[in-house]
Amino acid sequence: MNPKKIIPASRTENITYAVRDIVVLANQVAKTGKQMLYLNVGDPNIFDFQPPEHLLNATFDAMKKNYNGYAPSSGIQEARDAVEREAERKGIKNVHDIFITTGASEAIDVCLTALVNDGENVLTPSPGYPLYTAIASKLSMIENPYYLSEENGWLPDIDDIKSKINKKTKAIILINPNNPTGSLYTLENLRQIIDVALEHDLVIFADEIYDKLLFDGKKHVSIASLNKDVSCVTFGGLSKNYMVPGFRIGWGIVSGIKEVVSDYIEAINKILRARLSANHPEQYAIKISLEGDHSNLFESNKKLESRRNLTMEMLNSIEGISCVKPEGAFYAFPRLHGIESDAHFVAELIKETGVVVVPGNGFGQKPGTNHFRVVILPNEQILEKAYTAITKFYQKYLNKYSERIEAS
Repeated sequence: MNPKKIIPASRTENITYAVRDIVVLANQVAKTGKQMLYLNVGDPNIFDFQPPEHLLNATFDAMKKNYNGYAPSSGIQEARDAVEREAERKGIKNVHDIFITTGASEAIDVCLTALVNDGENVLTPSPGYPLYTAIASKLSMIENPYYLSEENGWLPDIDDIKSKINKKTKAIILINPNNPTGSLYTLENLRQIIDVALEHDLVIFADEIYDKLLFDGKKHVSIASLNKDVSCVTFGGLSKNYMVPGFRIGWGIVSGIKEVVSDYIEAINKILRARLSANHPEQYAIKISLEGDHSNLFESNKKLESRRNLTMEMLNSIEGISCVKPEGAFYAFPRLHGIESDAHFVAELIKETGVVVVPGNGFGQKPGTNHFRVVILPNEQILEKAYTAITKFYQKYLNKYSERIEAS
């Protein structure tokens, strides 16, 4: 008997996730005994960040009360009500549905699945979070990236967005604050995007998972709050703001004109019902997180702002590297000048120094440019050690590969 090899679905061929894919190489290097410095994964819990105690207590209490079975498909009412009040605080009007999901990632997956047919497309930011392109591959969507302008603080390029819209474009995705650049979008930019969405009947997917992690006294504005008629799904969650990415608790808020979004809401809920429910006891942490003591956010932002400042000072002091100042989240996206390939640079950096960052091509970038993403969650001592290693390595890399770069 000669069993045939199982052939995986073709839809998986183009699924990549640079943040985790780079770990394969990092693990190989770690086995050699080299000390590793991980600046690749946006998980605050492996560094010196803790979730607020009242969030944990609410979850433990729910478990003790045996709220360990299935939850309603859209989430428990207490949690949905709390998210609705959060939407009100954000200024979002015309809210017609709220649903709780297994992380904001599931909400994004569900909403794309409920909207996009084979061969259709959504406008995705470049640079942007690689989850969106992975889902696009799964759904047989046509990739349709629009560029963020590095020269303009990594804001969406409105002219580029307009030029990419076609008859099969269904939505536009915003990540604000942005991952991987840390940019925070302006009122003018948001209003321009609304105008484009209304003109072309596009749904706006507003990924606002980092909306409370902000620096320099900046304020976040939810795009859905600027126009009650634009069709919008606003995504949020506990993972980043409240330092519990492993809880996998997120949500979606659908707003706009009821008659326009009603069928879409039903399609979303069909999928939610089919997958039964999100994590149950963790949903009891939503209300206390959104409405309880927020001193943890003050402390988190204070630490992150300090580490952002160190990142800017050290990376921008390296001749050949430039970095736009992040205004939120916990990432920076420095540019490499005079480098042929960021993927090659990062691979050699990991092998030579043990500093693990993610190549910019895993997030998308303008052709002809090269970047890498750093996570600014580690403490100042770790960051300083990592950036010092990058400083020394950069010149060494240029000297070693200068002929190859010049030839290209």
